[in-house]
Amino acid sequence: METVEMNSVSLKRPHSEDDVANADDIKRQKISEKSQTGNNSGQSVETVKEQPDKSLLEDTKNEIIPNEEGEEQEDEELEDSDEDGDPESFADMMKHGLTESDVGITKFVSSHKGFSGILKERYSDFVVHEIGKDGRVSHLDDFSVPVDDEDPSEETFTVLSDEDKQRLEELQLLKNKETSVAIEVIEDSKEKRTVIHQAVKSLFPGLETKTEDRDGKKYIIAYHAAGKKALAKVRTATDPRKHSWPKSRGSYCHFVLYKENKDTMDAINVLSKFLRVKPNIFSYMGTKDKRAITVQEIAVLRITAQRLAHLNKCLMNFKLGNFSYKNHPLKLGELQGNHFTVVLRNITGTDDQIEQAMNSLREIGFINYYGMQRFGTTAVPTYQIGRAILQNNWNEVMDLILKPRPGAEKGYLVKCREEWAKTKDPAAALKKLPVKRCVEGQLLRGLLKYGMKNIISAFGIIPRNNRLMYIHSYQSYVWNNMVSKRIEEYGLKAVPGDLTLKGATAVHIEEEDVHNYTIHDVVMPLPGFDVIYPKHKIGEAYKEMLVADNLDINNMRHKIRDYSLSGAYRKIIIRPQNVNWEVVAYDDPKIPLFTTDLDKLEGKPLPVLPTDGKFRALKMEFSLPPSTYATMAIREVLKMDTSIKNQTQLNTTWLR
Repeated sequence: METVEMNSVSLKRPHSEDDVANADDIKRQKISEKSQTGNNSGQSVETVKEQPDKSLLEDTKNEIIPNEEGEEQEDEELEDSDEDGDPESFADMMKHGLTESDVGITKFVSSHKGFSGILKERYSDFVVHEIGKDGRVSHLDDFSVPVDDEDPSEETFTVLSDEDKQRLEELQLLKNKETSVAIEVIEDSKEKRTVIHQAVKSLFPGLETKTEDRDGKKYIIAYHAAGKKALAKVRTATDPRKHSWPKSRGSYCHFVLYKENKDTMDAINVLSKFLRVKPNIFSYMGTKDKRAITVQEIAVLRITAQRLAHLNKCLMNFKLGNFSYKNHPLKLGELQGNHFTVVLRNITGTDDQIEQAMNSLREIGFINYYGMQRFGTTAVPTYQIGRAILQNNWNEVMDLILKPRPGAEKGYLVKCREEWAKTKDPAAALKKLPVKRCVEGQLLRGLLKYGMKNIISAFGIIPRNNRLMYIHSYQSYVWNNMVSKRIEEYGLKAVPGDLTLKGATAVHIEEEDVHNYTIHDVVMPLPGFDVIYPKHKIGEAYKEMLVADNLDINNMRHKIRDYSLSGAYRKIIIRPQNVNWEVVAYDDPKIPLFTTDLDKLEGKPLPVLPTDGKFRALKMEFSLPPSTYATMAIREVLKMDTSIKNQTQLNTTWLR
């Protein structure tokens, strides 16, 4: 999936010539911030700057949907792709992208008149706080570390020189031929030697130490106790690394991660790099946005709170706090939802329009569409690849992923596609890719390994979650279209033949009971072999849509078990909880309009805002359950198409 990010999306109707008087100046601005591609070896940490970085209208990534086994599936992006360019050329490329109507998003439930506003003009205008399974909203409000006699001293983190750390890291990762590293003890004392022993074992899991005399000098010798086998072994709570861990202490350190302008996997890769551990010892309940400030709970196996807290001195973009030890990790889907604090800047609506819009959001809600990021941003939507997988048309799957396409992409991807179109040679196309972790690179490596006649096995090299993303995208595409038809046909009331949930089981609403239900009780199925369909016209519409796509709604089992869809149910209207809003005036578009958790911890006051500023902003707060998209709630308030294609066509000044 080629995910493109914009700095801000200006949700505006077409404007007059006066509005674009400064467009030429704005077009000359270049996008200068590269998004990170998150690899397992970590990455350098950069200072966040308020520069344009093409942030797509992103939601928090708590979009968790049941997969074919009824588990919860993380809605990650298949690939993080961005392309430098000026607003005009980027807008021109996005003419090939999708609009909301292309993916079935066509209806609104409110009656107010829409108005303009800018979402995510600054990443700090979009703040997400996770709501845990106990209903508690996660906040970063405590930097203190639990007192533990077993923790090493603070000197542990400073006793080793940078050169020592470099040699030890190479030894730990078996990157050189050395079997050990010797560290001379300059100020020889038992206390000093103890600190060095602790430092090596704490900072470089997998290494053991001993003391040796050499030429009358004391040395700490670091070595692998069990060689490569020890390094390769995946440690678990029942089989931890050899270093002692107090039995009275829970095996997992839980902490609150506050991050700015980084997505969750990027953050974990960075933490892993600095802690010198593998990313798979971290767990979390849901992934969160890049272009936002987000606060969520993370758990990590057998890393001390003291060691984690030390990262606050090293890292930009993140803060860690609220440490506690527990006996369990976190699991995807355990969260109850997310609480959003959103600023829409430079709004044009009257006070009455805003009041109507926000009251409607609180009282009626919004259509629970799957948002635009579910479907990709280029001329090859992800649902088309998902449909080809379900059709068992593997040549088309390969073609859709690898063929040249118009739209915004990294230059090396363009060259890779061109090479593929010209030669159909996986090795030649792969040479054009400096980054092999993207979906295209993984598929090409698979074709190189298994041959062009075994596309199924080649495709299987792509991580399972990413492969399933394509078919989940197709399910979402069908669901969006069917819900639009349902609302067009029957409006905002429950009707006989609709579906509702009794516990986890879907049942039809009968004529005699229809008065007991409202639109908020109605669910619609994502197509699969283990769901039932509405008994009215929409049930037939599902069948017709799948027949048109050469699929049999009565046989959603696939030859390959992974791609068999059991289906799921989804509410068609979501009513946000804890809805509050305020209209504020401001003059400077760069000043924050509310305080964050970190601001409060650091004692930063909220800027004094003018009562008659030249701009107005709508500050809104609301809570949403998992698997819902905040941008769809904001769409309902503004009554505007949230797709990049539409915004770049309507407004040439979207990039500021």
